[in-house]
Amino acid sequence: MLWGGRFKEKFNNSALKFSSSLSFDIHLIEEDIQVSKAHAEMLAKINILTKEETEKIINALNLIWVLFKEGTWNPEIEIYEDIHSAIEAKLFELIGDVAGKLHTGRSRNDQIVTDLRLWVKKSSEELITALNNLQTIFLDTAERHIDTVILGYTHLQRAQPVSFAFHLLAYIEMFERDKKRLNFIYNEADFSPLGSGALAGSTLPLDRKFTAEKLGFKSISTNAMDAVSDRDFVADFLNCGVIGMIHLSRLAEELIIWSSSEWNLIKLSDKYTTGSSLMPQKKNPDIAELIRGKTGRVFGNYITMATVLKGLPLSYNRDLQEDKEPLFDSVKTFYDSVLLAGEMIQTMQVNSERFKEELKGDFSFATDLADWLVLQGIPFRDAHHIVGEVVKYCEEKNKKFDYLNLEEFKKIHPIFDISAFEVVNTQNALSRKRTLGSPNPEFVIYEIEKWRIKLSKEN
Repeated sequence: MLWGGRFKEKFNNSALKFSSSLSFDIHLIEEDIQVSKAHAEMLAKINILTKEETEKIINALNLIWVLFKEGTWNPEIEIYEDIHSAIEAKLFELIGDVAGKLHTGRSRNDQIVTDLRLWVKKSSEELITALNNLQTIFLDTAERHIDTVILGYTHLQRAQPVSFAFHLLAYIEMFERDKKRLNFIYNEADFSPLGSGALAGSTLPLDRKFTAEKLGFKSISTNAMDAVSDRDFVADFLNCGVIGMIHLSRLAEELIIWSSSEWNLIKLSDKYTTGSSLMPQKKNPDIAELIRGKTGRVFGNYITMATVLKGLPLSYNRDLQEDKEPLFDSVKTFYDSVLLAGEMIQTMQVNSERFKEELKGDFSFATDLADWLVLQGIPFRDAHHIVGEVVKYCEEKNKKFDYLNLEEFKKIHPIFDISAFEVVNTQNALSRKRTLGSPNPEFVIYEIEKWRIKLSKEN
């Protein structure tokens, strides 16, 4: 225990087991050792530790890290409250009473939140790299399908033709917003709380700027009470996970639909699908389904953290121990989902011919036909009504647009001429688009090139 002098009785074993965070904050062992080394160097700088004592402490901390990585030292949950007490106990075992000097001028309150900020910065960078790779995979796939025409949907009803490349570029935009949120979180976490103590700083001349620089923080926190109790950066990271998983869940839903026999747009690799224990013919998109399903636990993790924070008086409260499990779980789930989503996209087969014939004369060209009428001088509301009449006529006759003859068009409105048939032709569907941000192949090619340049600078 790192405390106990004023207590008459030993801490209850069941209470220790209930309160121990070692099972999950052991993930912070590397950061905890890193922070302790920086703190030791700072104590030497202000003459609290001698050079020899500092070397002893740092060498022992390095050894603890090696022993842990090798698996020859695994602290027991039944004995230690957390990773800090486990490391300190091991330090005493290795170097004796000198270990007791390391905790000078610090509390577990500022130690743990410093560890956590370092972990969040590292994890943000790893997720940004993973999202960069995912965007590159989407770009590679999009480049192969600039002219692959598929249907775009609103309300899950056929809306307008788009290209598969255009559809994939929409996800690249989403992933870019995820990266912006992660960059914000990185910057939000980039303040060192070390030296804040339990909540009110220290009477010792601790050099907080020195440790901040050693640990790679851009600055120090300016209010000790806020520094030890602030978990906004954790809540923001969890929220980023929520939105990121929403994006991946939407993608997973589309992969599931597209891979069905009814859609027949893609085939997912055997590496990311499973069979049925009963039905031999089945090929199930389980990995996509699990990404969609695991989104729920990430939502729950955010609610957990928000609930913990909502009623806490300043400053530190033990409730804040509950910040780590949801954070670690959400980050791992998000990271793994990003990797698997990329692998599914990279290995799937796309049926480029799926809608080529089916879209000929399809009602999804109705808006384009209304636009054609506008170019002939018809007000849009009138054009909308006229095309609605054409659709109604087609449904009554069980026809598509391209099965109508010019005479039938003219019965609905005399302004129709032979050039109207070009509008309902699949071949012209994309190139007729004129607005930036549309699926016109020229614009899509430009966007792909733009993203390639951007991502090459970030990698």
